[in-house]
Amino acid sequence: MSKSTVLKTVAIALALAAMPTLGEAQSAADSTNAPIMWGADTVEYVGETLTLRGKAELIQGSNRLRADRISGFSQTTESRIEASGDVYFVTPEQTIRGDRATYNTADDTIVLTGDVILTQGENVMTGSRLTYNIRTESARIEGGSSGRVQGVFYPERSSGN
Repeated sequence: MSKSTVLKTVAIALALAAMPTLGEAQSAADSTNAPIMWGADTVEYVGETLTLRGKAELIQGSNRLRADRISGFSQTTESRIEASGDVYFVTPEQTIRGDRATYNTADDTIVLTGDVILTQGENVMTGSRLTYNIRTESARIEGGSSGRVQGVFYPERSSGN
């Protein structure tokens, strides 16, 4: 691989990692200025697509996207990241796990499918599809194999109990 190809690959990886997937859900103080780190066992660039394979992850500040495989492409009007195999999207407040994920910059939405588990503190919800808006932090979860969403919620405990 020539030096210019390596530099182009790294530049595309950084552009993909800089997308709001990892930065927008953070507080204003550390979202856009945090360094972007990425890693994988192998990296491949073909056409407009960059693919990270084997313990692939994108990290910015306190947020992380981790999967067996992360692929991304960027065009003038839209960028998209797809992740597959033990996908985890982790923020300081929650962890979302699924089999596959797609993030689209056009609407700042990440969709996880498969066996989806959302945890926030002790609270847990399960289903087969979760749509999470990074910007608004709103989520919608749809039923699993039973057709139902299930969850366990713990009421907040006061410090006096």
